[in-house]
Amino acid sequence: MKVLVSLCVFVPLLVLATAEEEEVLESILRDRSHIEETLRLAADEQAGDYAASLQRLRKIYHNSIRPMEQAYKYNELRQHEISAYPGRTLGDSATDGEITSKPMVLFLGPWSVGKSSMINYLLGLQDTPYQLYTGAEPTTSEFTVIMHGDKIRTVEGIVMAADSSRSFSPLEKFGQNFLEKLIGIEMPHKLLERVTFVDTPGIIENRKQQERGYPFNDVCQWFIDRADLIFVVFDPTKLDVGLELEMLFRQLKGRESQIRIILNKADSLATQDLMRVYGALFWSLAPLINVTEPPRVYVSSFWPYDYAPDTSCELFKREEISLLEDLNQVIENRLENKIAFIRQHGIRVRIHALLVDRYVQTFKDKMSFFSDPELVFKEIVDDPDKFYIFKSILAKTNVSKFDLPNRAAYRDFFGINPISSFKQLSAQCSYMGGCLLEKIEKAITHELPGLLSSINSGKNPTLSSCEATGCGEKPKNRYRRN
Repeated sequence: MKVLVSLCVFVPLLVLATAEEEEVLESILRDRSHIEETLRLAADEQAGDYAASLQRLRKIYHNSIRPMEQAYKYNELRQHEISAYPGRTLGDSATDGEITSKPMVLFLGPWSVGKSSMINYLLGLQDTPYQLYTGAEPTTSEFTVIMHGDKIRTVEGIVMAADSSRSFSPLEKFGQNFLEKLIGIEMPHKLLERVTFVDTPGIIENRKQQERGYPFNDVCQWFIDRADLIFVVFDPTKLDVGLELEMLFRQLKGRESQIRIILNKADSLATQDLMRVYGALFWSLAPLINVTEPPRVYVSSFWPYDYAPDTSCELFKREEISLLEDLNQVIENRLENKIAFIRQHGIRVRIHALLVDRYVQTFKDKMSFFSDPELVFKEIVDDPDKFYIFKSILAKTNVSKFDLPNRAAYRDFFGINPISSFKQLSAQCSYMGGCLLEKIEKAITHELPGLLSSINSGKNPTLSSCEATGCGEKPKNRYRRN
């Protein structure tokens, strides 16, 4: 009886203590209303117009660009220089999943700097059963893709790679060991209707690449090529640059417009110490980012709890809102970016087809009855400048010399694709389908720019856009440093 009485007294006390803890926890949580306001999550989108434009874009790609890709095996030209706006590649021939995919935001950086906590904060997952696991030790060992779904569920990597409706099927080439380290999380969230987050394993400098069991840098490159925005996160205690981080910044070369540096956990330092750390961060990264204007650096503390007292709280909040505006800009421009992405890809495919056509023509001109085909073509591939392969393209077409692929790439390309397997462009015509070159040129010069113009002209000022630009007042410069 005494035991029962003790339990009856103890249980209400436990419930009371838990309630008090929740009350204290709520009092120290940060207000999240500015996230919904800045990202305009309450605003209704014109889903019908967006879907119709996307359908038209898909039709242009499949009718005018993809046939040229397949005819000249563009997907076999393996090099990162063949990239599309904004620093992305279609990889193997594009799928509807690539074209219709949402903007991708990639989180990179050393271990335990707050990448997962930042995603939890943006999505409001803190203290829910679905929050990403965080801790002071290295906690994220998988590539985690957080995307929209009708219900909350976990998707295994092998399922994501096997589903052709998604844009992750090319990841199969990295092997089964990697697919075991790939995981997807679907949830019905307003922000995830417009964007997809990718959380990556933290960089650990004392770990050898072989210990991961898969090509970590190659996987990172795949996501970097497809990311619309790349957050490289640091904290005040992890500013040193080792071999793995140095390699990562080499892979980010040419993607500077997409990179945002985040100095997280800034409220853990006094203002004077924070200034020193900010300078030390620039000093560490300066040799790795060799551009005229460095990437934007955001200084704040991206997690759900209130800022530490006696720190620059107003500055941190303004930095956070500035970052959210940056993210919102990517979301609002996603359709325009997608069209520009497909158009730039079409230009690369056209250049590739023109070059292959020139190789084929040169080979036919050099061949005679007594010639050895292998020796003739080897001479052409080894020294294309001798036969004016690339210069002839610049002379006869409106191609920029800066868009030309690496000459060495074609030595490898023709190593696996015999020259005899390609027809000249003049032979790639049919009565019903027309000529491949004319169709892709029409798409590049008329159809895709026309689609882009129709979208821009169809935008009517709304309350949210008036708040952003002032509607009649001098527009704000969204890229000005505050």
